[in-house]
Amino acid sequence: MNSAAAVSGLGITEMGRVYRSAPDLAAEAVGLALDDAGLEKSELDGLLVNAGITQELGLQLHISLGLTDLNLLTFMQGYGSSAGQMIQYAAMAVANGLANNVACVFADSPLREGQRTGASYAGRRGGGDAMGALHGLYGFVGANAMFAMAAQRHMGLYGTTNDQLGQIAVGQRQWAGMNQRATKREPMTIDDYHASPWVFEPFHVLDCCLVSNGGVCVIVTSAERARDGQQPPVYLRGFAQGHQHDTGRADKDYAICGPGERVSKAAMSMADVTLDDVTQCQLYDCYTYTVLDTLEDYGFCEKGEGGAFVEDGKLAPAGSLPTNTGGGELSSYYMWGMTPVSEAVIQGRGQGGERQATNDVILCSGNGGMLNYHSTLVLSPEAAS
Repeated sequence: MNSAAAVSGLGITEMGRVYRSAPDLAAEAVGLALDDAGLEKSELDGLLVNAGITQELGLQLHISLGLTDLNLLTFMQGYGSSAGQMIQYAAMAVANGLANNVACVFADSPLREGQRTGASYAGRRGGGDAMGALHGLYGFVGANAMFAMAAQRHMGLYGTTNDQLGQIAVGQRQWAGMNQRATKREPMTIDDYHASPWVFEPFHVLDCCLVSNGGVCVIVTSAERARDGQQPPVYLRGFAQGHQHDTGRADKDYAICGPGERVSKAAMSMADVTLDDVTQCQLYDCYTYTVLDTLEDYGFCEKGEGGAFVEDGKLAPAGSLPTNTGGGELSSYYMWGMTPVSEAVIQGRGQGGERQATNDVILCSGNGGMLNYHSTLVLSPEAAS
């Protein structure tokens, strides 16, 4: 499967407070991706759909798009790992002749006009059972609480600090300053980070991802077709996914150990690369902590050493491991797993402008749930030799 498929098209809508429905944004993203790839709608014979928190997007998208002769159509939900999963299935489909051009699309519109950003996820936080209701009485609700507790666990075990988490946020804001699409481009210092309000200790506002309305579509085709395409091909050198749960198990600390270790090893093995070959990372960053945790799981440093690994700014523009070069979900836009994927494609094409980093081997992650679901992609502008 190494380099048998490639990304040929990318469509990104306007992001942020764009008050349109998710199906409308998805349709626009697909159209933009087709234009980008130089394809007619009739040439699209596969559609994979991932809906966001509003769950407004479904399989009916193919009807509104007027796609009448699809060979592949499915709805996928692995939360933040879904983008990587969709691309994996699309790659396997085109490599085995099940489809020629497969669109992988995500769109969501949780932001409502006249409503504060934080209210966009209100009422979608779970807690329908008795224990959830009890947690809710004390403010322990939603992803902020769960990931904050995981970060606290990491701090308690290893001495990780807010200064270290803050370096991730500051570095990504520096990248966002060079990205015209980024929602947050104004400069940010470590003092600004510490001055931002607490959300759920140890998370400040600036530890947390944005909330965005928008849509992203990626078109996957065979390597042969991609080489004849309108855009430089970005080859899918390797991919893998892995999923876990912590119910009734005491053999693993799931607050700090997701499935990323085994998933990244499998993806890099398929790609026939090692960490020494990786020139940049696009990592799922719903929180600063998930970046740190993924770096540890992927083996860039030992478990517990992530804080020390990032504190010198090596993820920032002047650093040795360019990471989340568009600003990530913390500063650019939050399209679940499509945020790191879209930047990986831009970087793989060499179209990053002033933020372009060395793109020989790009490692891209997706994370869903509370470190439950994981996907890894290895991308490159060069096919395997």
